[in-house]
Parts: sequence; structure tokens; C-alpha cells
Amino acid sequence: MAAAKDGCGKGEMATGNGRRLHLGIPEAVFVILGMRLQIQSISLWNSTLLKKKRRLKGQIPEIKQTLEILKYMQKKKESTNSLETRFLLADNLYLCLWLGANVMLEYDIDEAQALLEKNLSTATKNLDSLEEDLDFLRDQFTTTEVNMARVYNWDVKRRNKDDSAKNKA
Repeated sequence: MAAAKDGCGKGEMATGNGRRLHLGIPEAVFVILGMRLQIQSISLWNSTLLKKKRRLKGQIPEIKQTLEILKYMQKKKESTNSLETRFLLADNLYLCLWLGANVMLEYDIDEAQALLEKNLSTATKNLDSLEEDLDFLRDQFTTTEVNMARVYNWDVKRRNKDDSAKNKA
């Protein structure tokens, strides 16, 4: 869009279609398109964070359940009562924890418990952080939609004003 200096006034440029630019300020149509892109970006972030939230909400109960089992095994290990299982357990019991990405490691009970407690703490902190991020995204989405509506309404009023001025002339 080539602009040439016209006698339109200080700082105003004429375009090839007879319209003028006002100090390089983009027209409402471009602003609305930018806001639509911002809303799409916010929606994408929102769906990504919701997936992470669902994953963490499923992961936390699993970690808690595994910790409960470990604590029960720890109590039985320290007591004189026997622990009835459906498989043979040795005195030097090791647990295999599935870490993901096709990785499984062997831990003794104390190490496994420490690792699971650390993982539970991290998952809980991540879930809290995700909740804050989702709240922020909701605010951004609402603010952008309100601003887009205001710009659109301003543009409609401007066009109506221009049309009424043309009809009077």
C-alpha cells in the first residue's frame, strides 16, 4: 500500500484508493483481525493447559495411592506381624517404579517413598500454578473480547457517521 504526501493535513497521508492514513494508526479492521488472532492464541494456550491439568489430576491420586501402599508396607516391615501377599517377597524388598518414557527403576522402600513424596509435592505445585495460569488466560480472553466489541462498535458508529455525512452532501 503505497502512500504519497497529499494536501490532506499535517501528518496525514493519502492512499491509492483516496482514503487517508491518520498518523500511521491502523484502521479498526486490522485491529479487530489482530484481536481475533490473539483470541485464537489464547484458546490454544487454554486447551494446552487444560490437557496438562487433566493429566496432573489423574497423576496425583495415583501417586497418593502408591504412597499409601508404601506406608502400609513400611509399617508391616517394622512390626512383627506378617504381610500376606499373593507373591513371594524377600527380606531385602525392592520396588520397581515406572518413571515413564519406557523407564522403570528399582528402589528400596525408603527411597521409593522419598521419590514419590517429592513427585507428589511437585505435581501439586504444578497444578496450583496451572490453575493460576488458567485464571489469567480467562481474564485475557474476556478483556480481548470486550476490547474487540468496543472497537467493532466504534467502527460501526464511524461508518454510520460517514454515511450520514455523505447523504447530507
